[in-house]
Amino acid sequence: MQRYTASRLTAGNRLFPAQLHIDDMGVTLKKPSLFSGQETTVPYSRIASVNIECPVVGYSTIHIQTTGEGMITVHGFLRREVEEMKRSILGSIKTVGG
Repeated sequence: MQRYTASRLTAGNRLFPAQLHIDDMGVTLKKPSLFSGQETTVPYSRIASVNIECPVVGYSTIHIQTTGEGMITVHGFLRREVEEMKRSILGSIKTVGG
């Protein structure tokens, strides 16, 4: 399992940074909060596309378009992290898809 935690220096991640977990079953986004949290798991078979935004200065964003859950967007990662996430997710989709 690969785990990525957004930087606390980015908006929305200061107290409870978002986490993205990539494992054999799919991708899980965890958004913790003070009294509760939100967790969304998407199997690879429901991922339509993966896009990344990598500005010259600042933190990068990953966008995962799904069939059913809509767009999952997480901001606050290093460029190399979002590039690694994209490669890993797309590689797993190819493995699952045949």
